[in-house]
Amino acid sequence: MSTQSTPGHGETGSSDHPSRSDGFVRGVSGLIGGPLGDHAVTVDRPAGRERRFWTAARIVLALACLALALHWVQKSPCQDGAWQNNVQYTRFCYTDVLALYYAEGLNEGKVPYRDHPVEYPVLTGYFMGALGLPVHALGQDDPGINQGQWFYNLNALVLGALAVATVAVILALRRRRPWDAALFALAPALVLTATVNWDLLAIGIAAFGLLAWARRRPVLAGVLLGLAGAAKLWPLFLLGPILVLAARTNRLRAALSAVGAAVVAAIVVNLPAAVPYWENWDRFFELNSTRAIDWGTLWYIGRYLDGKVGGEGPFDWLNGNIPTLNMLSYALFGLACLGVAALALLAPRRPRLAALAFLVVAAFLIFSKVWSQQFVLWLLPLAVLARPRWGAFLAWQFAEVCYFAAFYGELLGASTGRAVFPEGVFVFAATLRLVTVVVLCGLIVRDILRPERDAVRATYADDPDGGVLDGAPDAPWLDRWRRRDQLPAEPLPVAG
Repeated sequence: MSTQSTPGHGETGSSDHPSRSDGFVRGVSGLIGGPLGDHAVTVDRPAGRERRFWTAARIVLALACLALALHWVQKSPCQDGAWQNNVQYTRFCYTDVLALYYAEGLNEGKVPYRDHPVEYPVLTGYFMGALGLPVHALGQDDPGINQGQWFYNLNALVLGALAVATVAVILALRRRRPWDAALFALAPALVLTATVNWDLLAIGIAAFGLLAWARRRPVLAGVLLGLAGAAKLWPLFLLGPILVLAARTNRLRAALSAVGAAVVAAIVVNLPAAVPYWENWDRFFELNSTRAIDWGTLWYIGRYLDGKVGGEGPFDWLNGNIPTLNMLSYALFGLACLGVAALALLAPRRPRLAALAFLVVAAFLIFSKVWSQQFVLWLLPLAVLARPRWGAFLAWQFAEVCYFAAFYGELLGASTGRAVFPEGVFVFAATLRLVTVVVLCGLIVRDILRPERDAVRATYADDPDGGVLDGAPDAPWLDRWRRRDQLPAEPLPVAG
């Protein structure tokens, strides 16, 4: 039985260097002379010595800024809104941010929810209005400006700042592993999809929610996760792993405080739109309950296989029976969550919060009937915190790039009526994306069952994201259950 560690005392050993600890990076480093030597002078020198400006953290933050600048350049052909000859697809630069400035009536000064139904949760709608309505007012005073371009660039600036803030949060959570954050900063998916939609709004707020939990401020963590869930639904799923892990360690008071704060925050932020403008507010839920199987999902792959067999197969039937599809999708996600909960309680050592969070969000995407191209951003920070290994991460990112290219080919074919490539190419890309996410889940489950393989626990004694869970012993009821079933309990290392 271990003693509970105090914040900042969960480290074991010195800072991590990927060229030594990561097999993929160690192999690649052979191209430039091999892993970092024992006597090499690094940019993160011990305290008290002269420090260079370019520390590992600053290098990673600069890389994030560079990636976002490259993203802005990649989207530049679409920024004027003059989308002629399908330039938004041939240049891979389509973005909802610009398209919905007009589709949601912001260019006419319509207030989200009051004057127009919005297909997103309320905080995203508020965000759209907070940036869009001043741009519209400016355009009325100066008709010469391109309102859509101004709106997009303003969004790109704020969303980019949230992406950099997310990198800063990862750095704060991994002070001894600063190069882990480079996985997020250099991710091809970030370069390609950062401003396709407003997902970085939820990601940035949720990242600060995880940081607040790690700093043992459960109420603030709950408020932030509730606000993030009011921007995109998925951050609310993070409360499940917090509750299960808290049950394993008898830390339910903190977990329930976070859940309660999240519920209150979500309700408070929804009320101003839901009470006076119910039908416009309900558009998000109506759309998600009535839409059919979307491109690139598990269900879409199944429909393609149905077509190869001939006749109406089960996936085709589900596409025509949306309520059944919804129930099946939710049931599979619920079963996956029960599996993650069982894993959390039965694993030989308490899993880390980020590992369970990744599994839950990944399960939601795997079984969802909608898996938009930018949803990859949801998994990026969780993957970095859960399993900071470059090999499998880059294989997954390669699959996402393949899907991105195939998806735009599919869009172009649908727009012109002429197929860019056979449908099987797109289905293969979607399958490759699905498989790589499943493989990542499998690797994370393996690390949970064999905690000695956990890269983060090679540097930290327990769970640097765990907050009140970090270093906490298992609850007495779990010890009694283990003794009854004769399951060996692996003691936590004593921190300090």
